[in-house]
Amino acid sequence: MKDNIIRAYGDTYNDGKIQLSFTFPVKQGLKAAEACKRYCFKLGLEDVEVVHMKDLKEGFTFFVVYAVSKESVNLDKITVAKIDTEIMDYYKINDYIKEKINRKINVVGACTGTDAHTVGLDAILNMKGYDGEYGLERYHEINTVNMGSQVANEKLIETAVKIKADAILVSQVVTQKNIHIKNLTEFVEILEAEGLRDQFILILGGPRISHELALELGFDAGFGSGTKPNEVASYIVQKVYKDSILVKGGE
Repeated sequence: MKDNIIRAYGDTYNDGKIQLSFTFPVKQGLKAAEACKRYCFKLGLEDVEVVHMKDLKEGFTFFVVYAVSKESVNLDKITVAKIDTEIMDYYKINDYIKEKINRKINVVGACTGTDAHTVGLDAILNMKGYDGEYGLERYHEINTVNMGSQVANEKLIETAVKIKADAILVSQVVTQKNIHIKNLTEFVEILEAEGLRDQFILILGGPRISHELALELGFDAGFGSGTKPNEVASYIVQKVYKDSILVKGGE
């Protein structure tokens, strides 16, 4: 069977045409444009065309470039870590909790470290929710605590222990120089050092978060941009149920 190989698409199928943008520490001008083109050639690009330059002041210039890449990818050889969970709606999730778990679920969430952006966290937790789906605060079978932004890892863990949380949601938006990696790694390390890691379902969310990254950092699941509250709730309740079955089986 023929491999499923694809290239970038611009004007015609598989023509390899791409658009990219970046900033150079150079004053705008002809020399800057030439430097931009040569840089793109070194990246292996062809038919490079600088279509936009903008002076950012103080010796910096922003470029937009059209070019052609010969590179391709084989879709049949790509595997991606993904969350294998049935997505349920608000009503079915509440019914699932009552029928299968027979108690309310406890959830706590926060933007940790220096992160002060709560848009993503609020989209999942706040009662009004996101994109037509109620937030977890609206679910009558879920007790939800939203701790907001700039919460220390230790404080989040302390609260999770206090409310006997089933799941901890950590949201990270501001991630300059990968500061989120350090903060998230420390969060898991604290839980492990205190012997608490297995007591909670750890969920990570944010625009630069993938399920694969979350697993690498020691979390149970990762959700990126566009995630709806019911997707997170569906994962939590099914994981709680499956974990309870495993415990009973072990007994």
